[in-house]
Amino acid sequence: MENFENDKFKRAKKRVDEIKGFYIHLAVYVGVNIFILANIVARSDSFWEWGHFVTPVLWGVGLLFHAAHTFKYNPFFGKNWEERQIQKFMDEDREEAKKYRR
Repeated sequence: MENFENDKFKRAKKRVDEIKGFYIHLAVYVGVNIFILANIVARSDSFWEWGHFVTPVLWGVGLLFHAAHTFKYNPFFGKNWEERQIQKFMDEDREEAKKYRR
């Protein structure tokens, strides 16, 4: 029973560390991009150029993937996709086994 509690603690600690890592990533993203964009505003006549936004956009895409991983969001498979697939394969195996019992 003690091992079970220890495993629960380790899983919870890992989860908290993942969330903490995401928020640190987010804070660094915001801070660095504010600095970059402030320098662009101070030194450039033309703010609205694609080159000025490459870093925030591409890094933002990476940040979105990090958030999706951290918060277990998967728009392609949905919440219960894995459970449905497991049940489907178990049902198929059960049907296959019935063929050989006869």
